[in-house]
Amino acid sequence: MTSTSTERARAGAPAAPTQPWLEHCRGRTVVVKFGGNAMVDEDLKRTFAEDVVALRAGGVRPVVVHGGGPQISSLLARLDLEVRFTAGLRVTTPEVLDVVRMVLAGQVQREIVGLINAHGPLAVGLTGEDAHTLTAVRRTAWSDGEPVDIGLVGDVVDVAPQTIRALLDRGCIPVVSPLARGAGGEVFNVNADLAASALAAALDAEKLVVLTDVAGLYTDWPRSTTVADRLDATELEALLPRLTDGMAPKMEGCLRAVRGGVRGAHVVDGRVPHALLRVFAGDRIGTTITATAVGNPTAPHSAAAPSGDLTPPAP
Repeated sequence: MTSTSTERARAGAPAAPTQPWLEHCRGRTVVVKFGGNAMVDEDLKRTFAEDVVALRAGGVRPVVVHGGGPQISSLLARLDLEVRFTAGLRVTTPEVLDVVRMVLAGQVQREIVGLINAHGPLAVGLTGEDAHTLTAVRRTAWSDGEPVDIGLVGDVVDVAPQTIRALLDRGCIPVVSPLARGAGGEVFNVNADLAASALAAALDAEKLVVLTDVAGLYTDWPRSTTVADRLDATELEALLPRLTDGMAPKMEGCLRAVRGGVRGAHVVDGRVPHALLRVFAGDRIGTTITATAVGNPTAPHSAAAPSGDLTPPAP
């Protein structure tokens, strides 16, 4: 970053002119879920922060919702607490919840905020507990057709987006930890994909982008490694019962988002450098979910270098 762009970022001044591939999202809110192995790779974490700042500099209003699965599991193991998942969701006892809150709000969120703020005073961290942003009820998982108690895991039933909107209006980048309050004041661990989808719908977002550690949705795994290029909501709903645990909440979140008014949801491989910007450049990367049918749902796509100029706008 040049000294001029650094000074502009620190002053919170308007960004450089929007790149052509960002123009269609100028002034629009975009929710980005940051998770997977990209969260533990130092280079990918720095690149992610740069891309988020580039979106903001180009006139987009980004909101980051982060996971923290690897970090939570690591600390649980060190504390000799059980690491257990059911239907893709972490079984959360009161002891596990203490660790989840500590890691999400005290470690992972702080690191992401710091990486973004290396480019200027832009990021503000909060959790879904703050200002009652996310309200949840206890969620029951289903395994082999039977209900399973997974503890203090929540399903978002209400979003109060005013605080996040106020931060966006000030030019800030909210970084949200997926925790929620219950109506009785209890605290719930919320799957980050589902928290991101709830926020995207409540904020009338243009896009939900889910960065993960696979190339996209394999529609016939493990018999085929073909990545679905595009799916509409009806097609995705039909596939949901067949999805493996890790992908199920991601695709459930995408389905909720597009049915909640989000124009498009994208599941892309966060291990690919600048994957976030490639979504906006129109590259065929990952899987795109829309409310109505668009294109061939199983068309294969290339993971080659992106087309066009992906030089980020100066912050």
